[in-house]
Amino acid sequence: MKIIPLKKWFENFERPLIIAGPCSAESRNQVFKTAEEISKLEKVSVFRAGIWKPRTRPNSFEGVGEIGLKWLKEVKEKTNLLISTEVATPKHIEICLKNPRIIDIFWIGARTTSSPFSVQELANSLRGVDIPVMVKNPINPDLDLWIGALERFNKVGINKLAAIHRGFYPFEKTNLRNIPKWEIMIELKRKFFNMPIINDPSHISGKRKFIFEISQKALDLNVDGLMIESHINPEKALSDPKQQLKPFELEVLLKKLKFRKSFEENEIFKNEMEKNRKKIDLVDAQLLDLLMQRMKIVEEIGFYKKKNKLTILQLKRWIKIIKTRTENAKKLGMSENFVKKLLELIHKESILYQEKIMKN
Repeated sequence: MKIIPLKKWFENFERPLIIAGPCSAESRNQVFKTAEEISKLEKVSVFRAGIWKPRTRPNSFEGVGEIGLKWLKEVKEKTNLLISTEVATPKHIEICLKNPRIIDIFWIGARTTSSPFSVQELANSLRGVDIPVMVKNPINPDLDLWIGALERFNKVGINKLAAIHRGFYPFEKTNLRNIPKWEIMIELKRKFFNMPIINDPSHISGKRKFIFEISQKALDLNVDGLMIESHINPEKALSDPKQQLKPFELEVLLKKLKFRKSFEENEIFKNEMEKNRKKIDLVDAQLLDLLMQRMKIVEEIGFYKKKNKLTILQLKRWIKIIKTRTENAKKLGMSENFVKKLLELIHKESILYQEKIMKN
């Protein structure tokens, strides 16, 4: 994908980009009072507010609709904030575009990202339009579906793209509203190095008390920005009241966060780290060599099992491996859970090796 890096989108703003505002625009007074307080925070560059809200139940608050654009226009005129809102249908885009110079950035919600048909319709509506688009991850942890949505916008000429990491729906009950699955976000960054990634700690947390922890973790993983929900009176919010911060709480959070530098962008740090990186490269090469030696022994055992009609899984041996290796890990000061997961991966690959031998 051809993507313009985030820092070139907003040359006047420092990274990370901070986006803040209420989950929903509910009234002129609520929108403007929230924006007025947020505009006083130096780190916040973009005001977010949903005027159309996709809800699970039809009797829930589904947004104020087009009238909300008038309120957002007033925010833009009276503050230095850029404006962002969610669009879910071509009609939403049409309404926004007929009111030019109000919306600076569109974002695509998780439910919409989950539908390739819906995404393609939105992309077609933006063909030839020069506007940044941020795409939230789909509800389920499907990296290809997320990439596919970004690609659909890119193919119609949108190259000011960003991904919003808002976590994934948990099928089991957890403390967080959504499971972060940081590894999926990291893999997206690996595949598309220039792709800006904005973390949404509000939707991952679901509760105010977890927002700082998630935000700091995201910053430590070198995200390009944060999208944090903030409401002048969260207790009376018409949507997501538990995960919205009051503007002064947002200010406290932003002051508390540690904004670290990426040494990839600094030659001095990069040179200092190069020696240790080379050491890691050497150790990794040794690890791979040892794993290959182990797999050759696994093959020999596989041929022996086939010859003597023995089962691939030898449960007592597997139990012993887990017990002895995790005990050794503990003595070495390593995480027993990490070593157990590593052994499980190796064991899974060993079984695959021996299955091939049994079939031949």
